Amino acid sequence: MNIPAIEGGSPVRDSKIYYGHQYLDQADYDAVLDVLKSDYLTCGPKIEELEKKICEITGAKYAVACSNGTAALHIAAMAAGIGEGDEVITTPITFAASANCALYCGAVPVFADIDPETYNIDPDSVEAHITEKTKAVVAVDYTGQAVELDRLKEICDRHGLMLIEDGAHSIGTLYNGKAVGSIADMTTFSFHPVKTVTSGEGGCVCTNDKDLYERLLLGRSHGITRKPELMEHEPHGPWYYEQVSLGYNYRMTDIQAGLLISQLDKLQMFKARRRSLVEAYDKAFSKLDAIKVQKEIPESDTCRHLYILRIDSSKLKIDRKQFFEAMNAENICCNVHYIPVYYFPHYEKLGYRKGLCPNAEALYDEIISLPLYYSLTDEQQADVIRAVEKIVDYYHI
Repeated sequence: MNIPAIEGGSPVRDSKIYYGHQYLDQADYDAVLDVLKSDYLTCGPKIEELEKKICEITGAKYAVACSNGTAALHIAAMAAGIGEGDEVITTPITFAASANCALYCGAVPVFADIDPETYNIDPDSVEAHITEKTKAVVAVDYTGQAVELDRLKEICDRHGLMLIEDGAHSIGTLYNGKAVGSIADMTTFSFHPVKTVTSGEGGCVCTNDKDLYERLLLGRSHGITRKPELMEHEPHGPWYYEQVSLGYNYRMTDIQAGLLISQLDKLQMFKARRRSLVEAYDKAFSKLDAIKVQKEIPESDTCRHLYILRIDSSKLKIDRKQFFEAMNAENICCNVHYIPVYYFPHYEKLGYRKGLCPNAEALYDEIISLPLYYSLTDEQQADVIRAVEKIVDYYHI
């Protein structure tokens, strides 16, 4: 069933609005140009400057910038000592990298279900999935809202597990007044262009543990060190370095770091605008009985990355796919975050099957992601709201 624009093919707007878009200003352009004119394009001083800035923002003692959010998760899993036969608990409502990082290390991803109102991983489900093989929990701050960190930390501490917080969505979020990045054993970030701040591609891992920090550095840079205290042999001279473990080339360039430093200067501005947009969406959609809005826990002062609309198809003549098509016909380009990870063919080949996480599967069937980004204007948002209201009204049972 192809859903045309309602009212004789007249959409709410003539030009398309996309679900996400980066915001760059002159300060960002100048920051990149300054690096291009400098002596270093990579492995230079901007990396250390960026890492210091991230520590200031998050309150973490250490930060390791890397090439992307997936690399951040991989080196975090490596630093946690995750290996062959271990189990890592995570959520299926996430980008595949949150589970793939376990596979990269030879471990087995185990999927815990979500809370049906917050859409974040359910601590009770996490605890129910712990076995003697469990090594770590990768808890994802879905949409930017912090997971229940107090409960998850207590569970992990009691069972001797490493808590890795996947903060790809949540730079700028606070939990009980404390910044995400300084609470879990390790917290990973992504700086892809659809995120709140961007370096084009880029990632980071934060920790307060010096031993984890040293392992993260090795994982990022081929397992190579120039630190005498980590070497096993007598240096041949001042040029000497050693590869002491197997690592990867997951370095970030100074060009990316320069851009991200400038972007982070605008983080609070971005957060305030995103919060305003979320409040306007919530106010409008809370009036519609066929629409559910995501619940936010009081502990999370959220810098929202995604706005999730949940459709109650029992009250409409159309399903989520048709709703998505109807929004597109109104020139509002949405997305869906996410397809449950274990639905993918690669995971099916590993033996995973539908039915593992009923709450997550029910959520997937009903959600779309609406446009949410700093430069979305009030007029554009009004068109998004008008399109949703128009479709709900037209197809309401």
